[in-house]
Amino acid sequence: MVRCCMVWHRDCTTNHFTQRENVTDDKKMAETESKHYDETETKLYVKVLPTQWPIVYGHEYNIGFLGLERLHPFDAGKWGKVYGFLKEAGMIRDDTTVRPVEATENDLLKVHTKGYINSLRLTSIVEGTVLKEWSMTVAGITEVPPVALLPNFIVQRKVLRPFRYQTGGTILAAKLAIDRGWGINIGGGFHHCSSEKGGGFCAYADITLAVRFLFSHNPQIKKAMIVDLDAHQGNGHERDFMNDESVYIMDVYNRGIYPHDGFAKRAIRKKVELTHGTADDEYLDQVEKNLDSALNEFKPDVIVYNAGTDILDGDPLGNLCITPQGIVDRDEIVFRKAHEKLIPIVMVTSGGYQRCTAQIIANSILNLRRKGLIKCEEAENCPTPASGCFVKSKC
Repeated sequence: MVRCCMVWHRDCTTNHFTQRENVTDDKKMAETESKHYDETETKLYVKVLPTQWPIVYGHEYNIGFLGLERLHPFDAGKWGKVYGFLKEAGMIRDDTTVRPVEATENDLLKVHTKGYINSLRLTSIVEGTVLKEWSMTVAGITEVPPVALLPNFIVQRKVLRPFRYQTGGTILAAKLAIDRGWGINIGGGFHHCSSEKGGGFCAYADITLAVRFLFSHNPQIKKAMIVDLDAHQGNGHERDFMNDESVYIMDVYNRGIYPHDGFAKRAIRKKVELTHGTADDEYLDQVEKNLDSALNEFKPDVIVYNAGTDILDGDPLGNLCITPQGIVDRDEIVFRKAHEKLIPIVMVTSGGYQRCTAQIIANSILNLRRKGLIKCEEAENCPTPASGCFVKSKC
């Protein structure tokens, strides 16, 4: 039994726990203590049963608003399809999966500015007020211009609410990674959003929020590494962690595509710029050798892995040529490195603009399970609810 806030590492292939060494100087300790706030301030850290996989998903993730979502190449129902494929494969059930709650304005303000939140009109929806303002900011973020013509209360319910649920899921999955050794949010990865600005179909800075929540709620978690392997540069979290020595960013991306954020690149400590058409052999070699180098330079307490699938050959926005097996191999490389070094890892699914990417994500998760890199024996052996699966959580 491990209490949720104890800073221990769980090797999920053996269910053994080892205490992680924590070495900081007085200055960093003082900074952490000044940022610390009680866990009861948020409802995002829900109780999780030992018979539940550290895999987070809610049906609220999926976006649909009068068919306008079809005007963007992103598959707005991708997350539900991934979940469905994992269920069909017999890995998970509804009762063995963790359900997130929606991030509130108070949660979001841990990172976001009040001005940015107000630009999305989140305050009014939280307070129950129905608005009639148009939605110019959200139209820009989603890159679907007709959204600007919709009343904001519709946009809140149909677009931003799913993003807030996914953001809550990322924050929760990061905590599960500390508790269990690994966590996966079947969603999230909004790496173009910073504290002050959204963009690129990213409305909330879930990666930044997950890291900040870990630092605040787990005083012994001092250092985080972001491994961003989406095809696009992760300029949102890069801007948020500019000059922050406690966060190391490795970013592997196609330099010829959006967002071309030269200022944000200054925050990248392991930068790998790819060219159009990069294929499996070169890509996997670059990922593995640079991740090895990053982990030699920096010893993180947690890895946040942004596992975008827009690197897939044929993706209309990524312009790379990685095969489905290459994506599976990439994810295995990252999880294996974390496993070998006993570093908790949380994965988010990020970009991917082809209908086939949902199956690839599911196949990759299933491969991690087959290789013993993710495991939860209690969930594997859990009988159906009618047989008494819902035991009282000791977490």
